[in-house]
Amino acid sequence: MSYSGGRILLSSRGEGQVSRFRAWVLLVVPLAAILFQVSVPLFFQFLKYLELPLLVVVYFALMRRNQMAGLAVGTAVGLAQDSLSTNPLGMYGIVYTLVGYFAASVGVRLDVDHGVIRLLLAYFFYIFHELLYWVMERALQGRQPAFKIEEWLIFGVLNAIVGVALFHFLDKLRESS
Repeated sequence: MSYSGGRILLSSRGEGQVSRFRAWVLLVVPLAAILFQVSVPLFFQFLKYLELPLLVVVYFALMRRNQMAGLAVGTAVGLAQDSLSTNPLGMYGIVYTLVGYFAASVGVRLDVDHGVIRLLLAYFFYIFHELLYWVMERALQGRQPAFKIEEWLIFGVLNAIVGVALFHFLDKLRESS
């Protein structure tokens, strides 16, 4: 893929190709991310801020470049995470559905195979996810959670760095066309 005229951000219509994955990849990778999210922080508290299921939703939505696929992946991963965690059922389902939709919408417009773009998108979608979850807690549960923007900005960097490495690993699981 060549970049002409400094257009690294925007891809032309023919350039953005939809990625395909085997069925086992679409099942095993999100399940492993959810199990990581639910179980590993019990033993290592510092890893509770790493949102692997979110990163998996963002990756699959960006690579599929289809809003309906982004909605489906976000809904499935979010509800599965809700059912295995102590959160009320539907909180992550709603948030991940919206993240999946918007990530797929971005995937249509940007060249998401570029590392810097991936870093920025992982960071942005982590902040977006935290903000949406905060709004959902206030609106649906009637809680008054603290607005921790400083933490979100710091942990967004952590998730973005891990996200780029995870995206590179998941690229190897794509089917070649």
